[in-house]
Amino acid sequence: MIIKPKIRGFVCTTAHPIGCEVNVKKQIAYTKKQGIIQNIAKRVLIIGSSSGYGLSSRIALAFGGNASTIGIFFEKPETEKKTGTAGFYNAMALDKIANQAGLYSKSLNGDAFSDSVKKKTIKLIKEDLGQIDMLVYSLASPIRQLPETGKIIRSVLKPIGKTYTSIAVDTNKDLIVKANIQPATQAEIKDTVTVMGGGDWELWINALLDANVLAKGCKTIAYSYIGTEITWPIYWNGTIGKAKKHLEYTASLLNKKLSTIISGSANIVVLKSVITQASSAIPIMPLYISIVFKEMRKKGIHEGCIENIYRLFSQHLHTKKTLSSNIDSENRLRLDDWELREDIQQNCYKIWSNITSENLKELSDYSEYKQEFLGLFGFGLKEVNYEKSINLLEIK
Repeated sequence: MIIKPKIRGFVCTTAHPIGCEVNVKKQIAYTKKQGIIQNIAKRVLIIGSSSGYGLSSRIALAFGGNASTIGIFFEKPETEKKTGTAGFYNAMALDKIANQAGLYSKSLNGDAFSDSVKKKTIKLIKEDLGQIDMLVYSLASPIRQLPETGKIIRSVLKPIGKTYTSIAVDTNKDLIVKANIQPATQAEIKDTVTVMGGGDWELWINALLDANVLAKGCKTIAYSYIGTEITWPIYWNGTIGKAKKHLEYTASLLNKKLSTIISGSANIVVLKSVITQASSAIPIMPLYISIVFKEMRKKGIHEGCIENIYRLFSQHLHTKKTLSSNIDSENRLRLDDWELREDIQQNCYKIWSNITSENLKELSDYSEYKQEFLGLFGFGLKEVNYEKSINLLEIK
């Protein structure tokens, strides 16, 4: 099979296994080039680990700190006629390369919301690692099946209170358009918090505590994003913002519990905007990202997933360092600090007010955005021969 990208809206329905492996190797190469991270957690569980920040966390921890990692994700493998998901190929490549390098790296493919995956994970920790020193919660799913009832809950990306009207970019037609999004109902707000809030994170911590697989001093972090006034109406002040605020509430509860029981801690880590499958689904984010990336590149402070995560673990999240200078008044560790620099945001506001379909590619990095979006699925990479036929069932 010759594999080509098939894009529907904000999703690519195909993935190139060789391209995905190249992406993983590039992140590994970056990490190795930066050098060894001192005082890093050595036994780490990453929930939501097959793409984006979760994948980069595994790479930074393993190849930057020689950590043993277990990754949890829910991805589809290939069939004879259909490619697997990009996340499946990413995780497969990471495990292969890590194991070849003599690093412990294992993955569990299943629904992280389920009790069965929690039990399998605990069993694997007990058998292979004994306990873990850190849990990274990086789950990004639009739906959740409740383990106690089997009911499927769906989240929405909507404003709260009133219709949201703004410009956005139609990534199929490469045009600036008007986005009109109706406000969420109370039921939709509640469901979004159920799916994307801190409920499942708390269930994981409780299950791991009960099983005695959290080491003394174990840290847990959950990734979040806040954004700026440009994105707040649809993000921080919208349904997803409600979920993120619940995640913060959960962090405070878990921090008290872990500090009391095992001298551990729980924190929210606020990361910068990046191109991921999750961010591409949020209205206006592709346009905002295209603008802010250009401004950050001009100043020499642009970061992708691996750069932002490496900075997190190398400078701000040490086993011998409880707090960082980047902790804000809400006990959140801020790695979005460069994005929120006043000079960067002022320029973003000016561009946002003046951008049109005609000057889109001139005023922003929209062309680069589309190229990087394809790259998430293993396409558009100069290192890959996309005309070469691949037998999907022989991919290892």
